[in-house]
Amino acid sequence: MNDQSDRPLVIFGVGEMAELACYYFTHDSPRRVAAFTVDGSHLEEDRCMGLPVFAFEEIDAHCGPEEYDMFVAVGYARLNKARAQKCLEARSRGYRLASYVSSRSVTWPDLSIGENCFIMEGNIIQPFVRIGNNVIIWCGSLISHHVEIDDNCFIAAHAVISGNVKIGAHSFIGVNATLRDKITLGERTLIGAGALVAASTEENTAYLAAISPEAGIPSHRLQSLL
Repeated sequence: MNDQSDRPLVIFGVGEMAELACYYFTHDSPRRVAAFTVDGSHLEEDRCMGLPVFAFEEIDAHCGPEEYDMFVAVGYARLNKARAQKCLEARSRGYRLASYVSSRSVTWPDLSIGENCFIMEGNIIQPFVRIGNNVIIWCGSLISHHVEIDDNCFIAAHAVISGNVKIGAHSFIGVNATLRDKITLGERTLIGAGALVAASTEENTAYLAAISPEAGIPSHRLQSLL
């Protein structure tokens, strides 16, 4: 269920997320990535992955919104606020925001997905799922039936989100986190890696799993277990 537009694409960012976005769009979508862009204050190199890098303040002169779309490749800084703000700026300048869904994920024809979403490989997304704008879902997660994910969320790898869960805007779900069915996460909920959440959450709350302690036994004494 990739975005089937063949309009050329400008990627905002030059970090690892931007490099991944360029690779995925190039090898698994009809899109041609034409250039990168960053805020002028962060413009240090004029090339990225062999493509030109332009100051965002001047991008219209090089790749205007009447011909080019944009993807904002920014991570989850400040609970996705940095990415959300840049999406707003891009829209205000007339750009349509592209989304990507890996052909190596399992989806169904009724999947509802917004702008500037990025869904990587190995995800299973069941029927009746609704995904808002500017949502990133890393690889290998299960998004069960009737799940609703609001705008500006980030779901890390191998999360399990059970059926009828509602995830509020600007939330972060960590690696290997599990959400039981029929719960609602308030806006700006942070679920840490490996956490199990079995009840609805309030806004601006965080749930963190305990970190495994060092066993106090030399590893060579446990080699028989390997």
